[in-house]
Amino acid sequence: MTEERVLILDFGSQYTQLIARRVRELNVYCEIHRPDLSAKEIEAWKPKGIILSGGPASVEAKGAPMCDPRLFDLGLPVLGICYGLQLMAKLLGGKVAPSSHREFGPARVDVLEAVGPLSTLAKGATTDVWMSHGDRVEALPAGFHIIGSTPSSALAAIAHDSKPLFGLQFHPEVVHSKDGKLMLRAFLFDVCKLHGTWSMRGFIDEAVAAIREKVGPEGRVICGLSGGVDSSVAAMLLHKALGDRLQCIFVDNGLLRANEREQVEALFVGRFHIPLKVVDARARFLEKLRGVTDPEKKRKAIGYEFIAVFEEAAKEIKNADFLAQGTLYPDVIESVSTKGPSATIKSHHNVGGLPEKMKLKLVEPLRELFKDEVRVLGGELGLPAEMVNRQPFPGPGLAVRILGEVTQERCDLVRKADVIVQEEITRAGLYEKIWQAFAVLLPVQSVGVMGDERTYENACAIRAVNSVDGMTADWTRLPYELLAVISSRIINEVRGFNRVVYDISSKPPATIEWE
Repeated sequence: MTEERVLILDFGSQYTQLIARRVRELNVYCEIHRPDLSAKEIEAWKPKGIILSGGPASVEAKGAPMCDPRLFDLGLPVLGICYGLQLMAKLLGGKVAPSSHREFGPARVDVLEAVGPLSTLAKGATTDVWMSHGDRVEALPAGFHIIGSTPSSALAAIAHDSKPLFGLQFHPEVVHSKDGKLMLRAFLFDVCKLHGTWSMRGFIDEAVAAIREKVGPEGRVICGLSGGVDSSVAAMLLHKALGDRLQCIFVDNGLLRANEREQVEALFVGRFHIPLKVVDARARFLEKLRGVTDPEKKRKAIGYEFIAVFEEAAKEIKNADFLAQGTLYPDVIESVSTKGPSATIKSHHNVGGLPEKMKLKLVEPLRELFKDEVRVLGGELGLPAEMVNRQPFPGPGLAVRILGEVTQERCDLVRKADVIVQEEITRAGLYEKIWQAFAVLLPVQSVGVMGDERTYENACAIRAVNSVDGMTADWTRLPYELLAVISSRIINEVRGFNRVVYDISSKPPATIEWE
């Protein structure tokens, strides 16, 4: 990918992805890998520095994740964070034990020596940080000394006397650590001697070359284009690399946002001249969903039908060798997680299974990027702002926003209400400040009064959340005036709704989508 890159070994911390995001924000390329890479594998990867993440385990616990101790002999700069510090201390001959005073939350670190990650802070300064640990280093390994401490943690930051080995007991990657980004910058630029030259423009050149090498001079690629950010950016990047050897397929399943199909055709065919095959499968999907009310059965019915429709359309494309998918880096990280498989809350929003079914080789041009980086890439490739800044939309579409059976009439109802939500949050200047905002059709009817008539119609729920990656989310405190306008417009303009409610639940315990 690039000559200047940093390796992050993941010991299962909830903050590991955040470390990577912070490093990339400093224009340094990094990747997250399993912690059990051998020193030989690490050396072959040619990193300019190594970061050992935090983790939930105790380094003294049976089966606790370990790294190859020989990595400390490679001469590479190493920064251990929390568990990473404790593991480095243990493997190099120090002593780690349960702390008599566990630290979870804010703490204040005194800078004893301004070196390594603390080099941009003055000796004697104090800085607010975020602690999250139950163990502590009781005795330092030979050759190490303390460079930072807190009232309850004497070994809050350590450094080797002569080698570029450093450890922080706190988490510099979280926003609660006031000077955390400065510490990471100091490690990357002052210790690792990096220059911060990684950028989306550079990524485009490298990605185009990599796509051409993988696909070859005559290979053809099929790309499922949904109109969402990920598939749209992937299509643009592939078209830049391959031109008309890319064939996109858009499946209209009848569960899309308002005017989605027309917008995709206008943008990708009319403006960018990308080969696009549009499949009208609205009737097929609605038939598969007839009488289905269980959320998981709905998702599976949509997933299976999508595969069937996509496969039929793909068979008509001659000499196709590859299938493109908009896999992002968080998906890749999940596959190398040290924490093991998590419980299945519900099937993934995005439909999978296509490569195995279709026997096509896979190309994933975005697999090294986070969502925010994909948006930047889309802008660099010429996609309009309204496209790259689009809010996420679930793979099963409106089906997971219609509780109960999915019908044409109910799709039209929630689609019209959703248009009003989008228009009003945009008019209020909040669209790009909210992760997701949408309307939900509830399977309940209630009594209302319109004019002098009694009504018995549906309830509409409005959902708006703020999030970084969709893994957790908090409900958005929309202004009452805005909620009043949305409610009034939905009740007056969408025949079939006579009541509007606002969802004030966070994730967890709720999910973002209602199904």
